[in-house]
Amino acid sequence: MNRESEALDALRVIIDPDLGRDIVSLGFVKNLAGLDDGRVRFTLELTTPACPIKEQFRTQCVEALRALPWVKSVDVTLSAAARPRPPSPSGNGLEGVGTILAVSSCKGGVGKSTVAVNLAYTLAGLGSRVGLFDADIFGPSLPTMVSPAETEVYARGNRIQPLVYEGVKLMSFGFAAPQGGPAIMRGPMVSQVLDQLLTQTEWGELDHLVVDMPPGTGDIQLTLMQRVPVSAAVIVTTPQKLSFVDVVKGIQMFDKLRVPVVAVVENMSWYDCPGCGTRHRPFGAGARERLVNQFGIRTAVDLPIREEISTWSDGGRPVVLAEPEGPAAAAFRELGAAVVREVSRLRHGAGAPPAVSWEPGRGIVVAPTDGAASVVSPALLRRACSCALCVDERTGEKKLDPATVPEAVEPTHIEPMGNYAVAIHWSDGHTSSIYPYDTLAALAE
Repeated sequence: MNRESEALDALRVIIDPDLGRDIVSLGFVKNLAGLDDGRVRFTLELTTPACPIKEQFRTQCVEALRALPWVKSVDVTLSAAARPRPPSPSGNGLEGVGTILAVSSCKGGVGKSTVAVNLAYTLAGLGSRVGLFDADIFGPSLPTMVSPAETEVYARGNRIQPLVYEGVKLMSFGFAAPQGGPAIMRGPMVSQVLDQLLTQTEWGELDHLVVDMPPGTGDIQLTLMQRVPVSAAVIVTTPQKLSFVDVVKGIQMFDKLRVPVVAVVENMSWYDCPGCGTRHRPFGAGARERLVNQFGIRTAVDLPIREEISTWSDGGRPVVLAEPEGPAAAAFRELGAAVVREVSRLRHGAGAPPAVSWEPGRGIVVAPTDGAASVVSPALLRRACSCALCVDERTGEKKLDPATVPEAVEPTHIEPMGNYAVAIHWSDGHTSSIYPYDTLAALAE
């Protein structure tokens, strides 16, 4: 075996934990050289400059190669692959944008803008080129939450020039409105203004554009989502039951528009008592676990109630910049790393959902893209339903009596819910069953 083959074989033991394949077969190892004199050097081309485990990859590469007897030294250069651009009309300011991330809530007052701003600066801190667009025309919050030195928007040629604060490019109607005046306009005009600010801004080359969506699921939101190629969505909620109900509506909206929800953020979830050190959840156990269990969304992060988050936001500086070592910044780093991982998985097709079908006489067949199909009993699956009609949302107590489900129950309609779950209507009249693919796999086993 020649030295190149030995080196590549040594590197094959390093597995990308999100894509489930080794770095050699993924094509991450580039320009391997220095084999003759034992001073090995190569480029490790990752999927994103914000890869949260890039230094771990570097360390693993060095250790794997140094185990070969002829290797004297190892030099690993980290880089990121150029992203495929989403389709956009010629001359569109989004031409250089890699991924567009929508941060959304269906209810106001849950801290969506706070999450969007701090997520953007967290991604920038991880090494990405980031833009931040405030899509709320009637209540723009970006001018309050950041304090760029230049606050007046101007055009150069046929392009609107974004403002910049701490390396992140910014745009908001609050910066563009005369003297910060209110927006008094009807829906079609709002959509036109949003389209102009978003697509005619000179964003340049960005890894991520974070869009702070207006709350709700109405015409403005739908128009915006259909106008630009949104890559993924982050849903923000709070622990109250009303917020949970609205979040479900948001997930369903994104699902209809074929936009995967990569994370759910439960804001204002808990606080640690400074006197006794006990963690309290004043609004209850919250919706995070229910969303994970019901919809199978892989990433769910809960953010603490911290006075400094609102204090710094009101003062024009995101908390992740003001207190980078604080607990709030740590929670946002967890969120940012998770979003990067999930977007990378989507880009490489990892975790593609299985095909789910009903075969009378056999059962519900779950056929993954890369493995053998399995079969689930319809009656077993119907009895495992965890919707609000079958399981108490607060206590988790089973409300459905399994004995009331007939053995002959059959699915009448099966529909995928994004990349995370499947919705099933049953012959007994039940129409609110949603099953994560992980649940299907567990029941099949």
